[in-house]
Amino acid sequence: MPSSHDTTQRSATISVLVDNEAGVLARVIGLFSGRGYNIDSLTVAPVERDGKQSRINIVTSGTSMVIEQIKAQLDRLVPVHRVADLTQEGPHVAREMALIKVIGTGEMRVEALRIADTFRARVVDTTVGSFVFELTGATEKLDAFIDLMHGLGLAEVSRTGVAAIARGTRVM
Repeated sequence: MPSSHDTTQRSATISVLVDNEAGVLARVIGLFSGRGYNIDSLTVAPVERDGKQSRINIVTSGTSMVIEQIKAQLDRLVPVHRVADLTQEGPHVAREMALIKVIGTGEMRVEALRIADTFRARVVDTTVGSFVFELTGATEKLDAFIDLMHGLGLAEVSRTGVAAIARGTRVM
């Protein structure tokens, strides 16, 4: 159990298995906003063939005590079946996808393409004056690519949020 005096902030990737029904996401978000917790990333999608359950992946941050409170409060919501803190329960895979629009010509355009190749970003749209790159990976990788594109004509970014799952045989 975390110490009540621990003030170290940490990031947590929390997966929540819920019934796929109207209002569930609003209740989860309401829990965060009502208590002043921030959501850094949020994804939700059905996870079963029949569509009866959805998985919500939330990236948030706080002290260990705050993270434990969030998990306990999520676990008490009626349509919640399981809550897992992937960052604490063992190895996990977390990925995010982004579409990044870069507007530029000449050397700036060539440099953007060179950097995109280094990051293994795919060009999914191109015009005479712009590119749209698709990049998938860890949040830090996307952040680094976006930072480099700022000086090369970064115009717009759209991100999916983190999708995460436990490695190995562990399941929700």
